[in-house]
Amino acid sequence: MDLCLFSPDGRRELARIPFADRQDDIWHLHVTGLIAGQLYGFRAHGPYRPAEGHRFNPNKMVLDPYGKGLSGRLRWSDALMGYRVGSAKGDLSFDLRDNAFAMPKSVVVEGRFDWDGDRPPLTAMSDTVIYEAHVKGLTRLHPDIPEKMRGTYAGLGHPAMIGHLQSLGVTAVELLPIHAFFDDRFLVAKGLRNYWGYNSIGFFTPEPRYGTLVQFKTAVKALHKAGIEVILDVVYNHTGEADQWGPTLCHRGLDNASYYRLTEGGRFYANDAGTGNTLNLTQAPVLRMVMDSLRYWVEECHVDGFRFDLATVLGREAHGFDPGAGFFDAVRQDPVLARVKLIAEPWDIGPGGYQLGGYPAPFAEWNDKFRDGVRRFWKGDPGQAPELARRLLGSAEKFDHSRRPAISSINYIAAHDGFTLHDVVTFTVKRNFANGEENRDGHDDNHSDNLGAEGPNADVAITAARAQRKRNLLATLLLSQGTPMVLAGDEIGHSQGGNNNAYAQDNETSWIGWADKDDALHSFVSQLLALRRGHRVLRQTRFLHGRTRADGDRDVIWRKPDGAEPTSSDWHDSGFRCIGVELRMAAEGPEADDILYIVINGGAAQPLTLPGTVDRWHCVLDTARPGLAAAVPDNFYDLAGQSVVVFSPHLERSEP
Repeated sequence: MDLCLFSPDGRRELARIPFADRQDDIWHLHVTGLIAGQLYGFRAHGPYRPAEGHRFNPNKMVLDPYGKGLSGRLRWSDALMGYRVGSAKGDLSFDLRDNAFAMPKSVVVEGRFDWDGDRPPLTAMSDTVIYEAHVKGLTRLHPDIPEKMRGTYAGLGHPAMIGHLQSLGVTAVELLPIHAFFDDRFLVAKGLRNYWGYNSIGFFTPEPRYGTLVQFKTAVKALHKAGIEVILDVVYNHTGEADQWGPTLCHRGLDNASYYRLTEGGRFYANDAGTGNTLNLTQAPVLRMVMDSLRYWVEECHVDGFRFDLATVLGREAHGFDPGAGFFDAVRQDPVLARVKLIAEPWDIGPGGYQLGGYPAPFAEWNDKFRDGVRRFWKGDPGQAPELARRLLGSAEKFDHSRRPAISSINYIAAHDGFTLHDVVTFTVKRNFANGEENRDGHDDNHSDNLGAEGPNADVAITAARAQRKRNLLATLLLSQGTPMVLAGDEIGHSQGGNNNAYAQDNETSWIGWADKDDALHSFVSQLLALRRGHRVLRQTRFLHGRTRADGDRDVIWRKPDGAEPTSSDWHDSGFRCIGVELRMAAEGPEADDILYIVINGGAAQPLTLPGTVDRWHCVLDTARPGLAAAVPDNFYDLAGQSVVVFSPHLERSEP
């Protein structure tokens, strides 16, 4: 092993110092006098025998996998490859060119930061509302943020941005990947960039295109002061080095056979993430690196949780996915990680990859069945009432086991991957041509509905129907049991023009268009979240199964528009589209008397008879009449078609 020191501009290698000491499998070296800002890299000597899994090449400078900073940009060149491009031997050949001119460099960073008494909000999961956002896209076009701060960590922590989040009532920002990544060669060739960032090359390094480590910490501190948590979307399932034809940038050049899961004797890579390689967390040094990274972001950067991309990879042992895998065991026993939120994306493309509901507590999971079931109900697909009922109550058939709470389901209507909420009600067909893949990429089955015309349309009736559908979808999301997640921009009507896979669109397709902000929708979302905050019955940790409580009432009662309880034949009626649900607390306690009656009408307008279980009901939310809040005389209500209505025994206004 060699340590390489570079000039401040990264162009000249000033020194190459061999590692003199080794303890077990760890080489170590102490160099006196290095200061913050010093650029460096490594060179690793060893056999180049790809057929056996070894791809050492000391001609290739590689990054520090534990580096805290990165300087410079990757310049695509064949010299980045460990093999000779074009050789008849393919990746079995050995390339002698030095790659340092094309490589970014690891950089020594200043470790001190004045947190000034910063304390994590420690919001209970039952009270959590997640706002999924991209650091750049969230603020790049925000008119109230100074130009130089837009699209950066500094913009994320700006008072204008924090004020918007507070006005909504969200409690946590979940950031798309901020671990250092680079733009894929095939994208650069097409004039595109890797916008989403699911191509990590440094698990301890904040992506420099958004700013510095200090600026990120400053943003976290500002968000914490406002009571808002920060959750990172992390990609520990693969790296940006791709398959055997990919570049040697870091892990491949240091210990390919340990870092990656290899096949066919070692030459090829398992591809469970669909990106060319898969990290091997069954190897102790790799698992330790991931755990060290997680602890670093919590202890040094004060983040409040993690969303694990393609998390099935992390739990796949030799025999397949295992909820008792080493990764899960390591995380669950770690005292540092015990206080943060852990969220899994419960699938990958490997064998047995779809594992929704299969993760151990305290992991929560993205629930795509909620997304699809709710979209299909409002789209008008027949026979969706039972599916909607399951999603409204937290998807118990998936999560009610092994002492898991009802907040295990991360419910969402839209996420970064797929149509935005506005596009769900505007397009029936994806429009991904700008990605340069002839519209072959992205999902084809979006369960979307254009409400009468494809794409943007000025027709008053279509515009009104779309606005109503968005309110219905958001109300269904925020009135359901589980943990809700809202996609940034959905609350103001952001559209991606029908692109449902905007991973390479670092432009106004993905950047949130604040100039076209839908103020009425923003106000409605704030109203919904205020209603959710005001009623513990919407934020329960116990699953509701219609159990009879000590006072004789059941925790959940389903009803038809006439107030009667539906029969088995009603549930199996493909035209059953108006569902009422009377909710009470499952557990006794100080808020045991909290009660709401929610009616979801996916059909035509009709008279509604409210249950006689309380003396007087009051309408506190109606998606067809967003400003309404009034008592309901004689327990009869004129229910609008295609609407969601909430009734409470108490007159209240769900103001933000």
